[in-house]
Amino acid sequence: MNTREAIANRIRQLCKERGITPNGLSNLAAVPQATVKSILNGESQNPGTVTIKKLCDGLEITLGEFFSTPEFNELEQEIK
Repeated sequence: MNTREAIANRIRQLCKERGITPNGLSNLAAVPQATVKSILNGESQNPGTVTIKKLCDGLEITLGEFFSTPEFNELEQEIK
Protein backbone atom coordinates (compact mmCIF):
# COMPACT_ATOMS: atom_id res chain seq x y z
CA MET A 1 0.00 0.00 0.00
CA ASN A 2 1.21 3.50 -0.76
CA THR A 3 0.42 6.83 0.86
CA ARG A 4 -2.34 7.73 -1.62
CA GLU A 5 -4.14 4.44 -0.97
CA ALA A 6 -3.78 4.87 2.80
CA ILE A 7 -5.30 8.38 2.60
CA ALA A 8 -8.22 7.16 0.45
CA ASN A 9 -8.85 4.23 2.80
CA ARG A 10 -8.78 6.51 5.84
CA ILE A 11 -11.30 8.92 4.29
CA ARG A 12 -13.62 6.00 3.43
CA GLN A 13 -13.28 4.62 6.96
CA LEU A 14 -14.06 7.97 8.59
CA CYS A 15 -17.07 8.55 6.33
CA LYS A 16 -18.40 5.08 7.14
CA GLU A 17 -17.93 5.63 10.89
CA ARG A 18 -19.88 8.88 10.68
CA GLY A 19 -22.55 7.63 8.28
CA ILE A 20 -21.77 10.23 5.64
CA THR A 21 -21.07 9.88 1.94
CA PRO A 22 -17.96 11.29 0.24
CA ASN A 23 -20.26 13.93 -1.29
CA GLY A 24 -21.55 14.74 2.18
CA LEU A 25 -17.98 15.11 3.36
CA SER A 26 -17.16 17.46 0.49
CA ASN A 27 -20.07 19.67 1.58
CA LEU A 28 -19.03 19.61 5.25
CA ALA A 29 -15.41 20.36 4.39
CA ALA A 30 -16.03 22.88 1.59
CA VAL A 31 -13.85 20.78 -0.73
CA PRO A 32 -15.07 20.26 -4.30
CA GLN A 33 -16.71 16.87 -4.89
CA ALA A 34 -14.35 16.32 -7.83
CA THR A 35 -11.36 16.69 -5.49
CA VAL A 36 -12.72 14.15 -3.00
CA LYS A 37 -13.57 11.79 -5.86
CA SER A 38 -10.09 12.06 -7.38
CA ILE A 39 -8.48 11.28 -3.99
CA LEU A 40 -10.74 8.27 -3.42
CA ASN A 41 -10.21 6.95 -6.96
CA GLY A 42 -6.43 7.29 -6.73
CA GLU A 43 -6.37 9.91 -9.49
CA SER A 44 -4.89 12.59 -7.27
CA GLN A 45 -1.14 11.98 -7.28
CA ASN A 46 -0.49 14.08 -4.21
CA PRO A 47 -3.48 15.21 -2.12
CA GLY A 48 -2.37 18.49 -0.58
CA THR A 49 -2.03 19.04 3.13
CA VAL A 50 -4.47 21.96 2.98
CA THR A 51 -7.09 19.73 1.35
CA ILE A 52 -6.58 16.99 3.93
CA LYS A 53 -6.79 19.60 6.72
CA LYS A 54 -10.13 20.84 5.30
CA LEU A 55 -11.43 17.27 5.20
CA CYS A 56 -10.30 16.81 8.81
CA ASP A 57 -12.11 20.01 9.78
CA GLY A 58 -15.26 18.69 8.09
CA LEU A 59 -14.87 15.42 10.01
CA GLU A 60 -14.11 17.36 13.22
CA ILE A 61 -10.77 15.64 13.78
CA THR A 62 -7.17 16.85 13.82
CA LEU A 63 -4.52 16.04 11.24
CA GLY A 64 -2.83 14.00 13.96
CA GLU A 65 -5.97 11.91 14.46
CA PHE A 66 -6.29 11.42 10.71
CA PHE A 67 -2.76 10.08 10.37
CA SER A 68 -2.48 8.17 13.66
CA THR A 69 -3.41 4.71 12.42
CA PRO A 70 -1.34 1.55 12.05
CA GLU A 71 -1.80 1.86 8.28
CA PHE A 72 0.18 5.11 8.17
CA ASN A 73 2.74 3.96 10.74
CA GLU A 74 3.58 0.92 8.63
CA LEU A 75 4.05 2.77 5.33
CA GLU A 76 7.44 2.32 3.74
CA GLN A 77 9.36 5.44 2.85
CA GLU A 78 8.56 6.37 -0.73
CA ILE A 79 11.68 7.38 -2.60
CA LYS A 80 11.39 8.68 -6.14
